[in-house]
Amino acid sequence: MTKPQIVWLRRDLRMADNPALYHAAQVGPVIAVYVLDDDTAGSHAYGGASRWWLHHSLESLSSSLARHNTRLILRRSDAVDQLTALARESGADTIHANRHYEPWWRKAQGRLAEKINLQLYDANYLLPPGAVTTGSGDPYKIYTPFSKATLERLPPRDALPEPEEISSPDDWPASDELAEWNLLPTKPDWAGGMRDFWHVGETAAHERMQWWVDEVELYDEGRNFPSRDETSQLSPHLHFGEISAVQIWHALKHKRSNGWRTYEKELIWRDYAQNVICQFPRYGLESYRSGWDQFAWRNPENDDAAARDLKAWQQGRTGYPIVDAGMRQLWQTGWMHNRVRMIAASFLIKHLLIDWRQGERWFWDTLVDADYASNAVNWQWVAGTGVDSNMFVRIMAPLSQSEKFDAAGYIREYVPELAHLSDGEIHDPSDEKRGEYASKIMGHREGRERALQAYGQMKDS
Repeated sequence: MTKPQIVWLRRDLRMADNPALYHAAQVGPVIAVYVLDDDTAGSHAYGGASRWWLHHSLESLSSSLARHNTRLILRRSDAVDQLTALARESGADTIHANRHYEPWWRKAQGRLAEKINLQLYDANYLLPPGAVTTGSGDPYKIYTPFSKATLERLPPRDALPEPEEISSPDDWPASDELAEWNLLPTKPDWAGGMRDFWHVGETAAHERMQWWVDEVELYDEGRNFPSRDETSQLSPHLHFGEISAVQIWHALKHKRSNGWRTYEKELIWRDYAQNVICQFPRYGLESYRSGWDQFAWRNPENDDAAARDLKAWQQGRTGYPIVDAGMRQLWQTGWMHNRVRMIAASFLIKHLLIDWRQGERWFWDTLVDADYASNAVNWQWVAGTGVDSNMFVRIMAPLSQSEKFDAAGYIREYVPELAHLSDGEIHDPSDEKRGEYASKIMGHREGRERALQAYGQMKDS
């Protein structure tokens, strides 16, 4: 009897185009395992919204494996310890896994490879991080030349099919019950909005992609208008690997629209973010550019006013309708429209002078698509602290952004206190028409001038 082949699953919770699963199934009986390892991830263990999604994604994958009369094994605690123990229990001498690039997973892969034969595969990106380099062989730091070089390297590899057959071991190892992990909120159950908004799992990801095939041509312009449903909303499916970037690229490659070309560059941005954290593993924890530790951030830990402002931002009570709509959408659905993410992030950093890492942490806990690389790269881009970033002095004006991108319908949905206002009034309602809605936490001009003054002081120091 061929020895069992362990398949270590992480953010690759799919049957099709899963190289680790596909190749393991060609060799022998498969033991697919997911290890919930909060300690290894440290400060970036999954937040509440991600844990909700993870529960349903594991549930979906388990059902898919059952079609092949096989199982998903669940273990908890240190992944390397659990996997090596599982190998001893089952008699396996090989573990198959798709490469992951978060710093904690890279360390875990290195530790595991010292203990057992570890077969790693490229699976979750258009091109493997590190594959696109400059003429001198160095990794790119700036997105634009990286994107151009990536386009020249495409197409990506072919997508792999779901294994036709997956054989099972003679004896199944012990497994946790998914419900024992308590990934779902109960006291209170705050996930009702997410249940209404999302369908989770590989089948749902492909259904969304098929819808997107017909809609992607609208993306170039439509992606900027939060009141429209003209974004793919595939990001959480991609993050948890219910669908791969390669599968999406091949499904859309025949398109010739500006919408597809813009969306393709968003997929490349996702690759770019992984390349950044490969070069700078602490990118989610530290500003890349020097000097920012001396910036006059208002610290909510020792400044009561800053703490009140941070809480108002988190709860969608800043008095700026577009910001508050975004923050409430985030809380209700675990997702936020990308343009509004930029507006909300800019407001926290520049209007409120609160360190971008406070925002990164909040998004990490509340986004169902919270990704270490993308989250950090996007926050540092807005803050002006990143390797490739916007200039700090470019301060987004939330009121004019709201009007320019026709956010009236979006505001009515998520800030119902203002639903009675006309399109002309809702972006910046007068005090007498706000009713129970919050007053502005500060004026735009006041916030802008304070931010520029703080930036000037840092540059002079």
